[in-house]
Amino acid sequence: MNINKEIKLEEKLEEDITGVTCIYIPVKDVYESIKWYQKNLGCEPTNHNPVKPGMQVSILRFPDNKGNFSGPGLRQTVPAIFLVTAKGGAEILGFTVGSSDRHPIACFITPRIQEMYNRFKENGVNIVSVIPENRSLGSNFKFCDPDGNMLEIWEP
Repeated sequence: MNINKEIKLEEKLEEDITGVTCIYIPVKDVYESIKWYQKNLGCEPTNHNPVKPGMQVSILRFPDNKGNFSGPGLRQTVPAIFLVTAKGGAEILGFTVGSSDRHPIACFITPRIQEMYNRFKENGVNIVSVIPENRSLGSNFKFCDPDGNMLEIWEP
């Protein structure tokens, strides 16, 4: 392939893609997972799907900086988490690179990483890494949801 064509394609992608709208997470029980995500990440389900046992999908959103879940703008709608019942049981999401530890599938930003870490410990969340000290890229820690999907929290 011609390098000029590659560069033009990359330039075009920068104009076409403006963000990420959602993260799909396979779970065994959407109803029970909603409770976990509410308790630990502060998400709330949208009105798109009635919350009830046996539900197959739920869209979760994050509050704005005042704790509101409604209002204008993308902050209340994206990124969203789509909890989806995996056919035949949930596949655990995460991956490894070379001989390194397992990597998370998504990373959430917080201005209060130590508070989040403490809340997770109190709630019995499976935390799989500690908050590193003096990390030049900011503080982070990895954790798993009840289905074993690895996620990460980061404070820049």
